[in-house]
Order: sequence, then structure tokens, then C-alpha cells
Amino acid sequence: MAASELYTKFARVWIPDPEEVWKSAELLKDYKPGDKVLLLQLEEGKDLEYRLDPKTKELPHLRNPDILVGENDLTALSYLHEPAVLHNLRVRFIDSKLIYTYCGIVLVAINPYEQLPIYGEDIINAYSGQNMGDMDPHIFAVAEEAYKQMARDERNQSIIVSGESGAGKTVSAKYAMRYFATVSGSASEANVEEKVLASNPIMESIGNAKTTRNDNSSRFGKYIEIGFDKRYRIIGANMRTYLLEKSRVVFQAEEERNYHIFYQLCASAKLPEFKMLRLGNANHFHYTKQGGSPVIEGVDDAKEMAHTRQACTLLGISESYQMGIFRILAGILHLGNVGFTSRDSDSCTIPPKHEPLSIFCDLMGVDYEEMCHWLCHRKLATATETYIKPISKLQATNARDALSKHIYAKLFNWIVDHVNQALHSAVKQHSFIGVLDIYGFETFEINSFEQFCINYANEKLQQQFNMHVFKLEQEEYMKEQIPWTLIDFYDNQPCINLIESKLGILDLLDEECKMPKGTDDTWAQKLYNTHLNKCALFEKPRLSNKAFIIQHFADKVEYQCEGFLEKNKDTVFEEQIKVLKSSKFKMLPELFQDDEKAISPTSATSSGRTPLTRLSAKPTKGRPGQTAKEHKKTVGHQFRNSLHLLMETLNATTPHYVRCIKPNDFKFPFTFDEKRAVQQLRACGVLETIRISAAGFPSRWTYQEFFSRYRVLMKQKDVLSDRKQTCKNVLEKLILDKDKYQFGKTKIFFRAGQVAYLEKLRADKLRAACIRIQKTIRGWLLRKKYLRMRKAAITVQRYVRGYQARCYAKFLRRTKAATVIQKYWRMYVAHRKYKITRAATIVLQSYLRGYLARNRYRKILREHKAVIIQKWVRGWLARTYYKKTMHAIIYLQCCFRRMMAKRELKKLKIEARSVERYKKLHIGMENKIMQLQRKVDEQNKDYKCLMEKLTNLEGTYNSETEKLRSDLERLQLSEEEAKIATGRVLSLQEEIAKLRKDLEQTRSEKKSIEERADKYKQETEQLVSVLKEENTLLKQEKEALNHLIVEQAKEMTETMEKKLVEETKQLELDLNDERLRYQNLLNEFSRLEERYDDLKEEMALMVNVPKPGHKRTDSTHSSNESEYTFSSEIAETEDIPLRTEEPSEKKVPLDMSLFLKLQKRVTELEQEKQMMQDELDRKEEQVLRSKAKEEERPQIRGAELEYESLKRQELESENKKLKNELNELRKALSEKSAPEVTAPGAPAYRVLMEQLTSVSEELDVRKEEVLILRSQLVSQKEAIQPKNTMTDSTILLEDVQKMKDKGEIAQAYIGLKETNRSSVDFHELNEDGELWLVNEGLKQTNRLLESQLQSQKRSHENEAEALRGEIQSLKEENNRQQQLLAQNLQLPPEARIEASLQHEITRLTNENLDLMEQLEKQDKTVRKLKKQLKVFAKKIGELEVGQMETISPGQIIDEPIRPVNIPRKEKDFQGMLEYKKEDEQKLVKNLILELKPRGVAVNLIPGLPAYILFMCVRHADYLNDDQKVRSLLTSTINSIKKVLKKRGDDFETVSFWLSNTCRFLHCLKQYSGEEGFMKHNTSRQNEHCLTNFDLAEYRQVLSDLAIQIYQQLVRVLENILQPMIVSGMLEHETIQGVSGVKPTGLRKRTSSIADEGTYTLDSILRQLNSFHSVMCQHGMDPELIKQVVKQMFYIVGAITLNNLLLRKDMCSWSKGMQIRYNVSQLEEWLRDKNLMNSGAKETLEPLIQAAQLLQVKKKTDDDAEAICSMCNALTTAQIVKVLNLYTPVNEFEERVSVSFIRTIQMRLRDRKDSPQLLMDAKHIFPVTFPFNPSSLALETIQIPASLGLGFISRV
Repeated sequence: MAASELYTKFARVWIPDPEEVWKSAELLKDYKPGDKVLLLQLEEGKDLEYRLDPKTKELPHLRNPDILVGENDLTALSYLHEPAVLHNLRVRFIDSKLIYTYCGIVLVAINPYEQLPIYGEDIINAYSGQNMGDMDPHIFAVAEEAYKQMARDERNQSIIVSGESGAGKTVSAKYAMRYFATVSGSASEANVEEKVLASNPIMESIGNAKTTRNDNSSRFGKYIEIGFDKRYRIIGANMRTYLLEKSRVVFQAEEERNYHIFYQLCASAKLPEFKMLRLGNANHFHYTKQGGSPVIEGVDDAKEMAHTRQACTLLGISESYQMGIFRILAGILHLGNVGFTSRDSDSCTIPPKHEPLSIFCDLMGVDYEEMCHWLCHRKLATATETYIKPISKLQATNARDALSKHIYAKLFNWIVDHVNQALHSAVKQHSFIGVLDIYGFETFEINSFEQFCINYANEKLQQQFNMHVFKLEQEEYMKEQIPWTLIDFYDNQPCINLIESKLGILDLLDEECKMPKGTDDTWAQKLYNTHLNKCALFEKPRLSNKAFIIQHFADKVEYQCEGFLEKNKDTVFEEQIKVLKSSKFKMLPELFQDDEKAISPTSATSSGRTPLTRLSAKPTKGRPGQTAKEHKKTVGHQFRNSLHLLMETLNATTPHYVRCIKPNDFKFPFTFDEKRAVQQLRACGVLETIRISAAGFPSRWTYQEFFSRYRVLMKQKDVLSDRKQTCKNVLEKLILDKDKYQFGKTKIFFRAGQVAYLEKLRADKLRAACIRIQKTIRGWLLRKKYLRMRKAAITVQRYVRGYQARCYAKFLRRTKAATVIQKYWRMYVAHRKYKITRAATIVLQSYLRGYLARNRYRKILREHKAVIIQKWVRGWLARTYYKKTMHAIIYLQCCFRRMMAKRELKKLKIEARSVERYKKLHIGMENKIMQLQRKVDEQNKDYKCLMEKLTNLEGTYNSETEKLRSDLERLQLSEEEAKIATGRVLSLQEEIAKLRKDLEQTRSEKKSIEERADKYKQETEQLVSVLKEENTLLKQEKEALNHLIVEQAKEMTETMEKKLVEETKQLELDLNDERLRYQNLLNEFSRLEERYDDLKEEMALMVNVPKPGHKRTDSTHSSNESEYTFSSEIAETEDIPLRTEEPSEKKVPLDMSLFLKLQKRVTELEQEKQMMQDELDRKEEQVLRSKAKEEERPQIRGAELEYESLKRQELESENKKLKNELNELRKALSEKSAPEVTAPGAPAYRVLMEQLTSVSEELDVRKEEVLILRSQLVSQKEAIQPKNTMTDSTILLEDVQKMKDKGEIAQAYIGLKETNRSSVDFHELNEDGELWLVNEGLKQTNRLLESQLQSQKRSHENEAEALRGEIQSLKEENNRQQQLLAQNLQLPPEARIEASLQHEITRLTNENLDLMEQLEKQDKTVRKLKKQLKVFAKKIGELEVGQMETISPGQIIDEPIRPVNIPRKEKDFQGMLEYKKEDEQKLVKNLILELKPRGVAVNLIPGLPAYILFMCVRHADYLNDDQKVRSLLTSTINSIKKVLKKRGDDFETVSFWLSNTCRFLHCLKQYSGEEGFMKHNTSRQNEHCLTNFDLAEYRQVLSDLAIQIYQQLVRVLENILQPMIVSGMLEHETIQGVSGVKPTGLRKRTSSIADEGTYTLDSILRQLNSFHSVMCQHGMDPELIKQVVKQMFYIVGAITLNNLLLRKDMCSWSKGMQIRYNVSQLEEWLRDKNLMNSGAKETLEPLIQAAQLLQVKKKTDDDAEAICSMCNALTTAQIVKVLNLYTPVNEFEERVSVSFIRTIQMRLRDRKDSPQLLMDAKHIFPVTFPFNPSSLALETIQIPASLGLGFISRV
């Protein structure tokens, strides 16, 4: 279709804009041919009329569909033009934070001005081995492509990095070199890759500087060749430099700096070694202060100096040379401070003793006067004479600066040469990859010679780039066999000719330099005359005669002619150089070795090394035959030659292009300036690449991809079995213009815009389908709604009508009820009215009748009251009259009685006066007085008792008072007669008054006491009530405190439980970390071991003729034995004293292992001693039982005594053997000058020698005892008479019955048998009474041993008593602690609880530790004793069985001991395998080295090799042959390692030996005799435990071996799974049709369409099934299988997620669905295998959450909150990365907004997780081997003949 047809309404276009370069707009109406104006609407809503150019009538550029925006490759865009490229880069850079983008073969890198976490080693591993189009664009992808093409095509490669200053060229080149160093490694141990990377800091310090555009701008170009050997490992490197900016040494613009090295020196001036340089602050020197910006923010120059020195050291530059470099650099700084004073206009001087010059001369080692002279003078030579001419101040300053630049350039070249020397390799270079870091196209306001050379170099590189792009396009068309026409592209050869051809700019410049009076002006005139108006690319500015303009490929550049000649000559005075050459400082003349020729403009070349192919860094010496013409090459000529050599190198390699773009001039992070970006895109050739691509067929699809994407545009009848024909038929219908596409062999080629047209058709078709689906769905929904409404209406009607009927029925019922109610109501009203009337009548009657009755009652009552009143009045009157009459009568009686009394008184007075009467009265009075006195006493007594009898006091007082009153009355009557006693009566009255007073006082006291008692009672009651209240409060407080204590205890318990859980988790994590570190160390050890073996093999291959006398070590004794701790070393050291015939150099060093071995041997000797003692005790008991009968029947006991003699001889021989061994060991120990541990005089050596001496002395004592017994036997031979040798069977039967166990019976039987066989010898021995002497000697020996035993028993009892005392003290301590605890209860509640708990915890902890330690000691003792008992019981039982088996029943009948019935035992297998020592290698070979795992897994029981090996170990343990045990175990381990090294890539082999190693390890544990491993054993299995050796050390060795095998297994399955994972989990469409293929660019990604060579999810599941079935067949432990499966799933999840995070094309909604489906299939596999509890599912959680993240909504804040809570297994970096990479596949999807991503980042800012982006796919979980005992009985195991183990036999 025509392009104009695409300009329809709502089509989006790009229009030019002066600010934003390009603006997006939308058409408001369709465009028709002939229209001059387009009606547009901008994005901000503004309408615009866009006028078309009347001449060209070009329409504005169309905008790509949204789904194509943000593509990885710019060539994937349907519309290829400048605004599309700019917009795509801006979207990727600003919105997605992606700095890399492909543009065909070019990688566009935009400087983010921010550190990004995308260059770690995990990213390198992710890109390693990947195709370039499969991953997101990255510098590592370009480096991987170069590395892969070098290995595949065997062709050298080049990576060309270009761009403006500050665009990131140096960093990109550095990362490319880092990638090569990491991926390839080095071929030697010299760490060449580290040296290659170490060259960067050196070159940056001397060649980089801060500019206004870049803080670390490279001021030179460099080309680094990284050399590789045939295995493509780095062997060396070589560097070439171009055009160093020397002028920066002496001049810096505003806000710029000199080279970094000067500021690093100044920052380190205070270091002691730099004191001699006499440096200071950078502002102190003229050469470092001109820019006014001596400090770079965020850069520490002192630290950078340390890095530079470290790099110099790594590259082999010695400290002396480094100090020499720093001296020269410091001298340059001091030279810049040299000042000149003008004498006149033509001469100048330097002040005397000028300090800067003096320092410069001291540092350089030159004469001060001579240097001072030649700085102010120059020598002029003519044909006849030589003149010395003074120079002006300006000329002297320029000469000083020229000298400084020259010295720095020479030093720069010298450093480059030495770096190349360090990077040079003696190994032949097979291929190389060159990295070119060179300046990009530059244009400034003032452009000079440097910009001219830079732009000239860029013209050459652009020409090479254009030719390469054109060549690739041509090759692609020819490969696909499609017709093609010559593409017109910009050829910059005319511009290059203008510069470098004959009479070009450089030629004219060199010619003018040769002219004696040549100037910049004359050169400019020559340029105008030669090229103006003759070359279209050369122009002259209108307002200047000292400048010219060149039309470069990027832009027009105006160059100022001023300074061109001087910079091209680069003149330095010859005399100054001669002064420097005569320096005493040795390094300085080295810089000028190539200046032996005449000083000329060539003396300071700008390139570091001109020759291209030279590897040697040695300077080239001048040849005497060189001509003067060769000496006078200008800078421009040298640069042109080096540039030609560079182009030849690049043309001979396959180039890869990296174009670095600077997004803004202000170094703002992630800020995009469209104007600056467009300038650089035009300058670096990216737009030219786009133009070339757009001129041909930029869009390319495979037939399968086209069919998958545009299947929706086809009808069913159009789909054929041939995909190619189907695509052809459809395209012919869709695109009528056949020139718009071409059919290739495998691809379809489209012109620009056609893919967008197809996408529009596809979108329209999908939109129409969506509309139809929506229409149908909406109709179905509406009909469903109508039916639902109709049904609802009918239901409502039914309910309404029913309701109405119910209401009518209710009305009728209510009417009838109302009538009934009315009837009853009326009746009720009438009845109630009647009742009211009747009640009212009755009330009236009652009130009336009551009124009448009450009136009658009142009348009667009044009459009754009147009668009563009358009665009382009449009675009162009669009583009154009676009282008056009675009163009168009494008065008369009183008067009469008074008269009679007076008369009587008078008579008494007369009687009283008489003496006699007085006497009578006196006598009576004394009596009465006495009575009164007594009464007073009684009263006093009563008074004293008053306090006790307060209740009776008042009554007594009243009675006494009455008596006294009566006496007083009588005394008053006789007062006159007793005047003498009157005084006493008065005294008595006073006493009475006193008593009364006392009584009153007593009463008052009583009252006060009662009051106090009442008050005290009240106070007491009040106090009691208060105390009760306080008691209540205290009880409440107590209850509250108890409750608080309970709560606090509960809280503390919960807290402690939580802490315990947390600590447990932390301990588990620490344990896993420790396991991981340990297993990583094992992995590293195995790697080094393999490397060591490889080196040994290489050495063996290199050495063809073996050395004489060299004996090759057996293959079973490899260097791996060093890992077996010291147990394997014991196996070697044991053989030392037994191999005296071997040369001394074969002896293994004697170290701590020998000491431990000898200790073990001493322990065995002690056990033998104890066994001898036990045997002697038993024999003594037998002798005591038979002592009484021995005199009568001595020959009956002869057999037993003979057995004792034989046993004694055996022990003697054994002791002799042990003594010999110990002597040999002592000799070897004393002779060996070995490690410090075993050196004579060392503590361990002294202890060992003391033990050896004691053992030797004990053996000597035993030997002397045996000799004494023998001598006694010989001396008493004649003393004893011959006795009868016949055996009494009955007596012997009694003796046999008295024997304690089977062992004694067996020994007696053997002794009798031997006696019968040699009866003659027995008679001769017994006839002299030797047996009696033997018995006596044995008894003495037994007594000695018994005394020793008793002493030991006493010591043990003392120890037990001490332990009991210790237990008692612990109990007392416990009581004391409880008392302390009770005291703590008196503390405040919180303090009490805390103190008591802390104290209790401390006590229990200490007690537990002590008890655990004691328990461990006791367990060890018990275990040791049990093993010894087992050894003795085993030996006795086996001896009995062995002897019984060798005797037939007939022979037993013939023997004299017929009454002893010893039954014959049937042969019973003991679960052991016996083999000969010489068959060990054969056993290992057949059972390990040549065993086929598949045959064993299918036909035999799992773990059979492990069982066989363990049964062999059991037999060696049974024989107590430690050498055999160690040899077998060592050979087994080494052979397993050898098998795994040979067939380590075979999963079946590795799995088989992992299973068998674990089974072997479990067997060693199960039968070790340790209680912890014997819980699940049967009694028979417990009998099979090892008896002599503790193989715990070998168990650790086997555990380490199992860990190594497990890690190797993980690596094998990772290598098998890795190629399948990305294809099966990400790329393959498990659910077909869910996702379509988006258009791709030149870098094709792996197709997601399954074909024959593509892995699918089924491939992964089949492989997992294969792994699982193999492990199950091999009998691997279920727990170990779970760990392997968990590791497999982790690998799958990690690799899938890492690729998802690095592939933008995979981050879509449909891909999330595919991933979730694939994960569900993996989970289903786990369920089928019953492995859901293995933890494998949890390892997939990050991948599951990433897939969910792709599918959830990503718009609102609620969505952000849901994402943050859902994605807890993903890091913040991963979440943000997925959101940034999310890409819609169809137009109906929406991109994630930048604001939403920022919201996510804000919500996740507090989350503390790893900043690492990728998961560590190489991580291996720490493996554990849980103990898994076997229920298989060892004695039931049969050895199949197929194993070829006929030489071993069951025992």
C-alpha cells in the first residue's frame, strides 16, 4: 500500500521542534494527496496547522506503535528514522533506566552518571555463553560475542569504543576487559588477567584528567590487544596509545585539572617516602592551580595514589622505579614554578638561588648553573658558526613549558613500555581481542590542531564502520538469496582525501613546517589557494583569514590556524635535553635513549608506541645510517602513520562497535537532553546505520515467527502444512506492492513501515474480533438479564396476588370477628352498667345505716364517760379527807415523842457526868476503838485490794458506812459522858473523811481506768480494724503480686521460648553457614587437588624419560591422603620400622601421628597385661580347687599345666616381638630430625620416651619371670618321681564342672588334646616335679597381681568416696542456693523474680555442664570397658567354636574326657569377608574401578559395594590388623576419587558412588558400638559391631568425601539442566497461542516456537524423572534425595529468574502466565514423587512471585500495597527491575508508569534486603547426611559371581 494511505485520522506523527528536536502530534483528519496543510493536535492538547514543504512535499515521520517503543534493538522499529530512534532511547533511558540499546551491530551506551549494580560477577556469569540477542543489551553481551566469535571462527576481534569526552568510553572498555579476565581466566599462575586490569589505574592516573564535561576524561587514545592461547585463556596484553594531550601539563582551562597523578602526589606529600620531593598543596604549583578546581567531589586522591602504587607493584614496577617516576613528576611541578625576570625586550634571567629551579635540579640530578643558563638562552647554528642567543621572557616561558611537556610525554611512553613488558607473555599468542578506547568527534567554539587530528581519526573509523555495515547487509541478502541493489550510503572518502592525500591539509602543513619562515598565516593562504572552490568539503569563513571549515560526516567544523605549525613541530631546545641526559639520576637518561638522534619535531611523539605488532617493550635503538629526513617527522605525519596501522589492524579483525552517548552536559543522573543526544547520534554513525538499514529491508522475520504473529490475519483455508507457502499466500493478499517485501530462504524481508502496517491490520483484526466478542457477550448478558427480570416479574406478580387474596380473607375474618366482638362488648357494657347502679345503691344504704348507728353509739358512749368521771371525783374527795386526818394524827404523835425524848436525854446527861459511868463507858469505848482500829485496818486492807476488787468495793463501803453511822449516833448520845475520847473520835472522823476522800479518789481512778480501758478497747478495736484492712490490702497485694509473678513468669517463659526459638533459628543459620563454608572449603580443596593432579599429569607427559632410581608411587596412594586428618598418616607411619630395607628417602616423616600411634600401642599393651592378669586369676582358682588331689594324681593336671606353659611361651614370643617393635620405633624416633613436635627435647618426645621406657622395663620383668620359672623347672627335674599318667575321668569331670565358663572348658580340652599328642614329653616334664614349681611360681605371680589389683580397687574406692563427698557438697550447695532463693523473696517483686531466675539459670547451667562432663567421662570409660570385654568374650567364643569344628564326634569319644559332653556347633556366618593382603588391589579394582553402576543398580541390592567393603573392614578389625584396616580404607577412598575424576561427568556414576559412600558411612556409624547409633539395631547387629578400632576419624574423612561427591553431583546435574531451563521455562510456549512474537531487530533472540532442537518443559520433567529414578535405583537415602531435588529446583528457579531479569522481551503478562503454568507442572511433579516436604517448592517462591508481579494490576496505590506484601521473597532491586522491564506484547496492555514505580520504591525503602539484582545460581545448599541405619543382616548378604570377587570368602 502507498505510504500516504497511512496518514489517516488519529495517526500519530513526528514534527520538528526547536526545543525538543521532535514533537509528537496526532492527525485530526485524513490526509489526501494534494493537501498542503495537515491538521494536527499536539500531546498537550494544542491544535496546529502543519504546512508541507511546497518543493519536497515530504510528509512528517510516522510514529511507531506503542508496543514497539522501548525495544532492545532500534532496527526492530518499523519506522526507522531519527525521531523514532531518539524517542526509543529516551524511553529506555528515562522510564526503564536501561542504558544499553542495540542499533544493529552497534551497542549504544548512554552514560547514567550513576553507579548501577549491573556489572557484578553474577551478571558476568549470566551473560557468559549466551547468544547476543537472547539477553538484554549490555557491554558484556558484546564482549561475549567477541569472545565466542574468536573461539568459533578463529579470527581476531576488535571492540571499538568511541564517543565524546564524558560519554563513558573508558569505563565501557574497562568493563569489557574485566569480562574477558573473568570469563577466560589465565593460562598460568601469573594472574595475567589481574595485571591487565591493574593497568587501568596506572593509565588513568597519568592519562586522565578532569574536564568541564567529565571528571575522568581520557586525554589519549589507546588500543589494548588482549592475547589468548589455543585454549582461549589470557596469556598477556599489549597497549598502544595515540595523541596524548601534552598541552594539559602546562595549561588547564577554567574548572579543569591537570592529570590525576599530580594531585595524587600532592595529596600524599606528607608520606615519609615523599618528603624528599618537597611537595605541598596543589594550589602551590602553577601547573595544578590554573583551573581553580583542584578537588573532585567524591574522589580521595590519597587513596587513588595508594591504588596506583599497588597497581605498579602488581605490574612489576619496583619501588625504586616508582620513586623515580614520582621524582620526575615532582620535578615537572617545581619546573612550572620557575619564574623569569626581563632584562630587556630580548633577554631575561632567573633570580639567583631560585628555590623552584634548585629543587628541580636536585630532583633531576642536573647542574643548577647549566640548567639556569639554557632556560634563558638558546643556540643557533649556521653553516659556519654557532651562536648563543638570549631569549625573551615569553620565549623562555614557552621553552620551559615545552620542556615540561616533553619530559611528561617521554615519561608517559616509558610507563606504557614497562606496562607492556609486564603484560608480555613468553607463550605464543594464538589470537587476540583488541579494545579501542578512542576519542569521539569533537567540535568546540575554538578548534585547533588536537581537534583536527581527533576528527581525522573519526573520519577513518566512520569509513571503516560504513564499509562493515554495508558488507554485513550484502552478506545477509546473499545468504538469503534475494535480489538486492546497491544501497546508497554516505562515503567520506573525499573528506579523508582532503586531509591526507597529496597536497592535502597534512601535506601542506608539513611543507610549511619545513619552511624557515613559515607561519600559520602563510599556511592558511596555501590552503585557500589549493582547496577553496575546488573541493566542496572545504570552505573559508566569511570574517576570518586565519581559519578554515571542513565538512565532516557529522557536522561542519571551523578550525583556527593559529598554533597549528608549532603543535605540529613540537619543538624542544636541544641544549636543555642534553642537560637532562647528563643527569646523575639514572632513570632520567633512560627516557631519552631514543633521542641520540638530532633533536627534531619527532622528539615528542604523541603516540605511546607507534609499531602495531611489536610485543617487546624495549626501546628501539637508533641506527647510524638513518637519514635526516627520517629524523624530522612531524606530529601529524606520525599520527597519520599510526592511524594507518590501526586501520590495518581493525580491518584484519572482526569489529564490534560501542557508541557512548553523553545524555547531558551537567552530569545529572538519568537526565536526557534531546539536542545533545541527536548531535552525538549523528556524529557517531548510529543514524547512518539506521539510514542504511532503512534503505533496504530492515525488518526480517522467520517464516515460523511470521506465522505465529500474524496467524490472526489468516483464514482456516489459508493455513497449509508448508509454513513458507502459507506466508507467501497471505502476504500477497495483504500487501499488494511486491517491492515492499522479499522472500528469502529462511526469512521474510520487509521494507520500512510494512511491519507497522501489518501490526495495524493485526490490531484492527483483533479489535474487530474484540468488538464481535463484546457484542456477543453483551447480547448474551442482556438476554440473560431480560430472562432474569421476566422471571423476577412473574415471581413478584405471584407473590402480590397471593398477598392480595390473603388480605381479602383477612378482611372477611376481621368483619366476622368484629360482629362477635360488638355483641359481647354490648352485653358487657349493659352488665357493667347494671352492676354499677346496684353497687351505688348498696353503698348509699350502707353509708346511711352507718351514720345512724354511729350517732346511737356516740350517745351511749357519752353517758358511760359521765358515770366514770363522777366515780373518780367522788373517790378523790374521800381520799383527800382521809389524808388530812392522818397527817394531823402523826403530827400529834411526833410532838409527844419529842417531849419524851428530851426527858430521856436530860436523864442521860446526868448519868454521864458520874465517874463510874465514865469508866464503864471507857472500857467499852476502848473495845470499840480497837474494833474501829481493826475495821480501819480492814478498810486499809480492802483499799489495798481495791484495785483487784473494784466490783465489791462499793458494797463493802456502804455496809461499813451504816455501821459507823449507827456507832456515831450512839457516840453522840454519849458525847457528854466521853469527853476524854472526843479527840480520838475527831481523829477517827478525820480518818473517815480521809477514807471517804480516798474512796472518791478510788472511784475517780476507777472511772478513769474504765475510761482508759474503754478508750484502749476502742483504740484496740480501731487498730484491729485497721490491721484487718491492712491485712486485706496485703492479701490483695499478695494476690496481685502472685498474679504479677505468674504473668511475669509466663511472659519470661514466653520470652525465653521466643529467644530460644530465635537463637535456635540463628544457630541453625550459623550451622548452615558453617556447613556452607566448610563444604566450600572442601570444594576448593577438591579443585586444587584436581589441579595438582592435572599438573602432575602434565609434568609426567613433559618428562619422557623417567629419572633413574625413581619409583612411581602406587596409584592407590595419591596425594589425597593429606585430607584424611592424621588417621591416614598413621597408616603410613606404621610401616616405618618394618621397612628398614627401603631407602631412607622413602620414610614418611615422623610427626604427631606417630606419637598417637605409640600411645595407642601402649594402651593395647596395657589391655594385654590385664588379659594376662585375668587368665592368671582363673588359673589360680583352678589350682586351688585341685590342690588337694594333685599329689595323688599329678599327671591329670599335666595337660592343663602344659597348656599354661605353651601359653607362656606364646606370651613370651609376643613380648619379644613387641619389644623389638618398640626398639625400632625408638630408634626411628631418635634418628629422625623431623618436625618440632617430635624433636628430641620436646615435651611430647619426652613423654613418649618415658612411656616407651616404662613399657620396656615391664616387658623385661615379664621376661625375667619366665626365665626364672624355666630355670626352676630344669633344676627340679629330678626331684619329682614319675607319676601315673592315666586320667581319672570322674575327678576330671568334677574339675570341669567347677570351671566358670566355656572358655576354661575349651582351654582345658585343648590342653588335654595336646598332652595326649605328646605324652612322652609330658611324662618327662612331670616326673621331676616341675609342675608343682610352676604352680608355686604362678601363685606368687598371682599374689603380686592380686595385691596390685587390691591397690587399684582401694584407689577406685577412694575416688568413689571422693565423688560421694562431692555429691554431698553439691547437695549442701543446693540447699544453700534454696536459702538464697528464699531470701530473694524478700526483695521487691521485679528484682526478686529477676534475681531468682538469673541465679537459678546460672546454677543449673553450671550444674548441667559439670554433670555432662562427668557423664561423658563415664560414657567413655564404660565404652572402653565394654569394648575390652567384647574383645575377650569374642576371642574365647571364637577359639571354642574353632576348636570344636576341627574335631569329629568319634574323636571326642576316643579322648579320655568322655564324660564331658561338648556338642558340635553348626557353622554360622558372622557377616565378615576375608581376603588376603595381596588381593587388596584386586578387590578395589573389581569392586570400584571397573564396576558398572547400571548393572549393580538393576540386578543387585542397593549399596552392595558399601556392604562388601564394610564386611572386609570388619574382618580386618576382627584380626586386630590396623595396617590392613587403614590400607583398605585409604585404597577405597582414593579409588572412589579416581573413578569420579575419570567419569565425573556421568550422573549415574556420581549418584551411584554418593549412595554407596553414604551407605558405607552409615555402616561405620551403625556398627561403631556407640550407643547413639545402636538404638535401631537388632541384637544380632549389635554383635557385629567393631571391636578393636575406633574409626571416627575415617568417618569424618568419608563424610568429607561424600560432601565432595554431592557437590560434584550438583555440578553435573546443573550442567545437564542449564541448557534446558531457559528454553523450557521461559522461551517455549507450553500454552500455545497465549503470547505472540513481537518484531525483533538484527540481533535475533531465540525463537519461542518449539522445533526439533528446542528444549521444552517436558524435557525438563523427563530429565528430573531420570535423575530421581537413578537415585532411587542406587538406594540413595530419602533425605539426601530431598536435598538433591531442593538443589535442582533452586537451580531451575534461580536461572529462570536471572534470565527473566535480564530479558525485557520476557517481562509481559502472557509470559507470567506461562511461567506460573510451568511452575505448577513442577509442583505436580513434586506431589507425584511425594517430595512436597523437601523444601523444593520454597526455592521457587521468588520465581512464582515474579510471575505474579507480571500479572497483577499495576496502577493504584492499593496495587502497590498488594505488590509490596506479595513479593516478600524478591528484593527491592528485583521488583523495580521487573516493573521497569514490563513490556506490553499487544496494544491492549499498558506500560507501568514511572510514578507507580516510584511509589513502590518509597514503600520498600525501609525493607532491608540485599542490593544484589541476580540470584546466585552457583549457590549450593549445605548438605547433611542424617544417620539412616540399615535393617539388612550382614550374614545374609551373598556375593554375586558377576563381581569377580571369588578370592574373598564369607566368615
